[in-house]
Amino acid sequence: MVDLFRVGVIANTHGVRGEVKVFPTTDDPKRFDSLKEVLLDTGTEKIPLKVSHVRYFKNLVIVKFKGIDNINDIEKYKGNDLYVTRENAVPLEEGEYYIADIIGAKVYTDDGKEFGILSDVLETGANLVFAVKHEGKEVLIPSIPDCVKDLDTEAKKVVIHLLPGLLD
Repeated sequence: MVDLFRVGVIANTHGVRGEVKVFPTTDDPKRFDSLKEVLLDTGTEKIPLKVSHVRYFKNLVIVKFKGIDNINDIEKYKGNDLYVTRENAVPLEEGEYYIADIIGAKVYTDDGKEFGILSDVLETGANLVFAVKHEGKEVLIPSIPDCVKDLDTEAKKVVIHLLPGLLD
């Protein structure tokens, strides 16, 4: 299982006092309100940063980290990812799962035949769509009860029902 979850990317600096504009990569950007600490991926290491305060501007989150009080201290990290540990991730409700935990899962049809590997999950307005590598192609399977019959994150296994037209 994945132990780190990306919650955002530093898009740019904001002002001269060390604030940054973060593009959120989480389902709920308001989750930054309760965030106490993030891990900054520098490319060579992950540095823990304490969140001092958060505010919102358009589609971005403006974040101030404790101990970073100058634009020069944070500017070099533009474009870098921010992560949280599994322990600091948003708690799951019954029947929910982290997308990162199903990437790479084996996909089987409901008649028991191996179909492919789940390579990506696309978030559309209506529902999630599973991108499955099947015979060298990518097949898109909507994550709806008619198509996804079983999903086991522990076993990394997904059972699907192929509705007419999905392979066309």
